[in-house]
Amino acid sequence: MTEPSFETGRYLYCVVELPETEVSGFSTTGVDGEGVYLVRVETIGIVVHECDTLYDTADVDVVRKWLLEHQNVIDAAGDRFGTPIPFQFDTILRGDDERVRTWLDRERETFASRLDEMAGCWEYRIEVRRDDDTVEETLRDDERLVELDERITESSAGTSHLLERQYEQRLEELKHQQRADRTAALIEQLEPMVHDLQDLGHERTTLEMETDTDDEMTRETRLAVLVHEDRQHDIDDLLDDVAADPGVEIRYTGPWPPYTFTPTIEANDAKSDNI
Repeated sequence: MTEPSFETGRYLYCVVELPETEVSGFSTTGVDGEGVYLVRVETIGIVVHECDTLYDTADVDVVRKWLLEHQNVIDAAGDRFGTPIPFQFDTILRGDDERVRTWLDRERETFASRLDEMAGCWEYRIEVRRDDDTVEETLRDDERLVELDERITESSAGTSHLLERQYEQRLEELKHQQRADRTAALIEQLEPMVHDLQDLGHERTTLEMETDTDDEMTRETRLAVLVHEDRQHDIDDLLDDVAADPGVEIRYTGPWPPYTFTPTIEANDAKSDNI
């Protein structure tokens, strides 16, 4: 079972590329008010703070505060050094700064290659929503729906109920296919403009279900895109065109550090071996 505390450890925020000359003065306040600093191996640095326990609490407000503090540190490092490789909240390496240097030196080529590949790129999240009534209105001319609608009008109550179920089933099938087609079309348009892209699916997470009360809009598309700074305006223009369709709402957030596109960290190093 995971131990909640340990003798000494380092909380990991992100890896950054450093200039060859000496870096001085990078420090800020991190999670739970801890002092943050930089551990360096040649031109690769890792932003850390000292710790001896996991950040675990049942208090949702405290967790949100910690997450915001975690993000603020990574944002500050990104502003100072360029696109970072971020770690997820509560990633801890057990040991002191020398242990961090040993691990970082072993992984330095992997990090250096990925930092070079992502230089100048930032993650954006794209969510396309459509008004349910508008979506359904565009599908009413489907031949099968028209046929079922006519039969419902002419049928008895018992038969009508069965036909209505068939109508709703057909409508859902059409909506599902339409979502898939539109998502595929948007991805095809985006791919030449982005460095990388991941389809996150359209289903809501548990937290989003708790906080999102907009029942009139159906989530159609959720994408994470890694975009170079030079192509951001191209993405803006494309999404403006999508949003011009009736009943469409676009939620476009960023720039974020590239959480979705970071390399996998070996389990024996930065998450499991630590605790």
